[in-house]
Amino acid sequence: MQTTTWRDGRQISRVGLGTWQLGADWGEVSEDDARAVLDAAVEAGTTLLDTADVYGDGRSEQIIGAYLADRPGHEIVVATKMGRRVPQEHGAYTLDAFRAWTDRSRKNLGVDRLDLVQLHCPPSSVFADQQVFDALETLVAEERIAAYGVSVEKRSEALAALEQPGLASIQIILNAFRQAPFDDVVPAAADRGVAIIARVPLASGLLSGRYREDTTFAPDDHRTYNRHGEAFDVGETFAGVDFAQGVRAAQEFSALVPANLTPAQAAIAWLAQHEGVTTVIPGARSPEQARANAAAGDAAPLGAELDAAVRELYDRYFRAAVHERW
Repeated sequence: MQTTTWRDGRQISRVGLGTWQLGADWGEVSEDDARAVLDAAVEAGTTLLDTADVYGDGRSEQIIGAYLADRPGHEIVVATKMGRRVPQEHGAYTLDAFRAWTDRSRKNLGVDRLDLVQLHCPPSSVFADQQVFDALETLVAEERIAAYGVSVEKRSEALAALEQPGLASIQIILNAFRQAPFDDVVPAAADRGVAIIARVPLASGLLSGRYREDTTFAPDDHRTYNRHGEAFDVGETFAGVDFAQGVRAAQEFSALVPANLTPAQAAIAWLAQHEGVTTVIPGARSPEQARANAAAGDAAPLGAELDAAVRELYDRYFRAAVHERW
């Protein structure tokens, strides 16, 4: 697995593991199955696990905490998120709340200090509030957290957060069907030494090429209940693109993929090989998926020809609908 250097000098795998699916909202995943996924990812060289206090209301954090407790001396970085367990109001983002939220995550993960805490897609106004970032600096000073970052829905939110000198990372939706962050957020973050964590790299599975227009998902899967933004921002589900259109575009993408890679691996590698992208965090519901995703972090360079074809595909199918929306 190829690695990149984190701000504090630690080596982070170019492909991490997103663990939303280990908590909730992707259908049922048992604890044994979740641990098997973690085992497969770590054995394949994954050193970054991304979670959140809201995934299964703490279940994802607890599973990761129990898993890592059995592996003393591990070199795994856990990035968690906070702020989505309360009504999405600017006034909820206070130092006292941050202390309470991080205390809960520290307990769930079984650690004294959290490696990285990210504001979890809060209201846009939060990113311009200096008191919010002063509170995060206080958490660092109190050694509750080692570093802080933001997870955003919109590029404008990322650019506002980049004004903060202590910012360690930006987590943003970035994939072959959502390319706008390459215009501004990715280069601006690189200029400031801020990590880019690319989430939803497979557009909720679309880029695997396995779906058809009549594919259905479990009722408790967000790809069923949030397809039109009923529960949270629609951009989190299929990257905000129309499902049927995404299926057709994914078929074209699959035809571009080198014979030694699956479409999902190619989509991950395409992201991981872009300058300015620190790590890519696909989810996995099986050990086989976790191993295959991790292998994409060691893929040979895909080359300029494929990159140009992916950009043309995006321009033709999605640019008009999504480029300026997020």
